[in-house]
Amino acid sequence: MTESLPPEDPRDALIGEQAARLAAQDEQIAVHGERIAALEALVAELGEQLDAARRAASRNSGNSSMPPSSDDLPGRRPAARKERRAAERAERKRKPGKQPGSPGAAMRWRKADEVVGHFPQGDCACGADLADAADLGVARSYQQEDVPEPQPSRRYQHDLHRARCACGRVHVALRPAGVPDAPLSVGPRLSAMAVYLSVFQHVPVERAQALIADLTGGVLSAGFVHSCLGKAAGLVTDAVRLIRTLIAAAPVAGFDETTLRSGPAGDKKYVHGAFTELYSAFWLGTRGLETMKEAGILPSFAGIVVSDRYAGYYSQTWANLAGHQACAAHLTRDFQDCAETYPDAAWPEQAMRSLRGLIRAGHVAREQGLPAIPAEDREPLETEFRRAVTVGLAAVSRVPGPKNQVKQQPGRELLEFCKTRQADVLRFAADTSVWPTNNISERGVRPLKTRRVAPARCRAGAPSAPCMHLVGAHGASKPRGRCHRCRSSVAVRAPVARRQQYACTRQR
Repeated sequence: MTESLPPEDPRDALIGEQAARLAAQDEQIAVHGERIAALEALVAELGEQLDAARRAASRNSGNSSMPPSSDDLPGRRPAARKERRAAERAERKRKPGKQPGSPGAAMRWRKADEVVGHFPQGDCACGADLADAADLGVARSYQQEDVPEPQPSRRYQHDLHRARCACGRVHVALRPAGVPDAPLSVGPRLSAMAVYLSVFQHVPVERAQALIADLTGGVLSAGFVHSCLGKAAGLVTDAVRLIRTLIAAAPVAGFDETTLRSGPAGDKKYVHGAFTELYSAFWLGTRGLETMKEAGILPSFAGIVVSDRYAGYYSQTWANLAGHQACAAHLTRDFQDCAETYPDAAWPEQAMRSLRGLIRAGHVAREQGLPAIPAEDREPLETEFRRAVTVGLAAVSRVPGPKNQVKQQPGRELLEFCKTRQADVLRFAADTSVWPTNNISERGVRPLKTRRVAPARCRAGAPSAPCMHLVGAHGASKPRGRCHRCRSSVAVRAPVARRQQYACTRQR
């Protein structure tokens, strides 16, 4: 007897159709899930790029090492200190122009180099010619500071004569100093003017050529101007060597570096500078330790290095150093960046407040001749700074991974630096001979970058080195300011107080 199959349930077809539909939906969900994951990753990446762009746009002289001139670029927000100072000026209703106590310049009556007499001209009311009138003396005098009328360059021909002595010997005159053994040459005055304009006044070669031609009529080629730089650098070789020796022997010196376009288009080098209150020296090369060694100052320097947080200055290579002082101005700008990145956090403002307080106390102690900030003023501020760093480290966690391969959150490396190198951050508080900031070095290297000393003039890397030597030698012979007591133009010893005043090197 054959068993009969149960009759087909009409719902089986519907179940199969629904199962196929669910399988297709599962495939679509899986595809959509992959797309969503890809879109989420893209959104996260774009978010990081947006944050980076916003962070880059927020850079200014108050929270980074950018020059103050960049604060006025379109789209840039002024530094917080500019806004704060503007508010302070508005509150004090500060008058425009020169402020009381600030250095100024004024003309004073002195013996004239040339006196030009002026006499009445024309006719008197009686009809007589005033040219025949009797001179009764000077009624009133006026002095005017001016330059002589530019004179065109003159062509000097040096003829070396021969002469026969009574004994019969023939003698030829010697060639004057400064006249090369060539039929045609440019004199030392025009050469010195070309060097002065190119190096010390930062005038590009083409404009220097035009300026010399307009003022003197002398025609100089671009190649000749370049050759003048090398010749002039050779003349100051001994002075540059002495300057480097004096910097290496100083108890405190500032060091800084900046990029500089030198040579063919697209080439970039670094200018390394070493500075004291009186001297400056420059070296052109890369940013690495080899260039620092070649410069020849850090390897023999045994004092305190004032610098930013660039790792090259804190390398174990410099075991000869007595210590470091991290620039408090750089640290303040970095903490300002943290304050803008973490607007709800109190520790960045606390760190800035304590640093500024220590800087002010250091200036006061230095003016009073104290070797250190008094303990009653120093210790509360140092404690406030250390607590701010501790709170910041707890708030900004470290991203796991190799130290030099994983990008950390903004401020984390700054906080770790202040924690591990606390002595190098607050050294100036215990020794007023140490500068709290590296502003002297900043002022030394910034013109090289903003005014483009080398790029407009140096067609290859080599001519840039003479520029650096000449700038250093010129800085050593140039007064850095005026004494705020005797107002005489002197080389400065150190900036004192928060105002731009200078301490005179004279014995007081």
